[in-house]
Amino acid sequence: MAELNVLAARVDLRVGAAGSLKAKRAALRPLLDRLANRKELSVAEIDHQDSWQLACLGLAVVATTPGRCQELMDSAERMVWSRPEIEVLGFTTWWLETD
Repeated sequence: MAELNVLAARVDLRVGAAGSLKAKRAALRPLLDRLANRKELSVAEIDHQDSWQLACLGLAVVATTPGRCQELMDSAERMVWSRPEIEVLGFTTWWLETD
């Protein structure tokens, strides 16, 4: 049986220029779409849905090796940091137990 490795992340963000929920969604949408297009990565907005300037994303990657998981998460983190209109407040990762 193949080994299952799962790496998750919580990403706390600030969209400083957003003056409405619509503006926040417009700023986040390109990032969410780009992350979601990675077939080994899942992403969802998990907190601060009613806040104009704050957002929290949950990310998860699944792969057969820990190295591949880390590589995918590192790539996702670079995507998040590449958005100048979005301030990264925190990017926390942890491994999930699979038995």
